Amino acid sequence: MATAGLKTIIALSFVLAVGFLLVILSCALWKVYYPLFVVATYILAPLPNWICSRCANPDDFVESSGAAVLDVGRFFTGFFVVMGIALPVVLAHSHLIEIGAMIMSIAGGLLIYGTIISFGLFFQEDQEF
Repeated sequence: MATAGLKTIIALSFVLAVGFLLVILSCALWKVYYPLFVVATYILAPLPNWICSRCANPDDFVESSGAAVLDVGRFFTGFFVVMGIALPVVLAHSHLIEIGAMIMSIAGGLLIYGTIISFGLFFQEDQEF
C-alpha cells in the first residue's frame, strides 16, 4: 500500500479545500444555501462502509463470513454518493437553485468525497500476522 507523506497530506488538503470552496461558492453566489446538504451526504457516504467493514470481521478459515454485511455497507455508501449527485439535480429541476450552482455543487461534492476516500486509502493500516 502507498505510504502517505507530507506532500500527500498537503495535496489532499488542497483538493478538499477546493471542494468545500466550490460548494460554498455555489451557495453564496446565488444566495441559496440548499447545496450545503451535498456536503452532509458526502461526509456521511463513507460511514456505512466503515461501520459494516468493522462488523463483518472476516475469518481466515471461512470465505463467506460477513459478505452480506459488507454488501449492505456498499449499498448505503452508493446510495449516499448517488444522492449527493442527484440532490443538486433535483433542486435545479425544481428551480430552487440555478444550473451553475448545481454544477459547482456536484463538482465540489465529488472532490470532497474523492478526498475522503483518498485519505482512507493512504492512511489505512496494514494488518500483519
